Amino acid sequence: MRGEPSCPKCGGRVRAPGLFADSWQCDVHGSVHPLQPVVPPSVEALGVVVHRSQVPVWMPWPLPVGWLFTGVAYAGDDRSGGRATAVACSGPGPLGGIGELLLVAEELGVGLGARYAGIDGPDPGAGMAIEKPPQTKVLAAGRPTPLWHVNGAPHDRAVFAGEARGLWLWAIVWPEQSGLLMYDELVLTDLRDAGAEVELLPCGALTPRLLG
Repeated sequence: MRGEPSCPKCGGRVRAPGLFADSWQCDVHGSVHPLQPVVPPSVEALGVVVHRSQVPVWMPWPLPVGWLFTGVAYAGDDRSGGRATAVACSGPGPLGGIGELLLVAEELGVGLGARYAGIDGPDPGAGMAIEKPPQTKVLAAGRPTPLWHVNGAPHDRAVFAGEARGLWLWAIVWPEQSGLLMYDELVLTDLRDAGAEVELLPCGALTPRLLG
């Protein structure tokens, strides 16, 4: 498991701020908000991210029946706070088998959502046809939030994106047919607003999706 920060856009090594730069630097992408090392899922690990984050920490809440929390990641540092968050959960897929859902909230240009989506980033760009009606919507912090299907992603996943609380919201689902999950008007809670019931969150094994 990686023990040092990495580039949120490519996973490459980053250099800490120093004499010649006041931000983290990737040789390929320049100034970035570093992706912090991913740790096994636990209520405590989730609490650390929630406490540090400057952006929503979205999770289906309550979790669908049989689903588990399978990891959390964030991009940012102690000075800037979390500028992107990714929460993973998994459970029975709508067509059988196991489905996995990754929800990413991020500021413009961070690039974490595009990396997990498997598309050229840093943002959805032309792959999101916002001139057409949205394909689905979720209820994010009580607000109906339209999401558009993002074209150009690998065939093993379904990718949706939209805007919630003035920031990007990505929903990435594996396998692709489990994208049907997104048509059930999923209810998302920003865990920064959640109460003590989060301590009852069922945790599973760390998903390798967060390490990709």
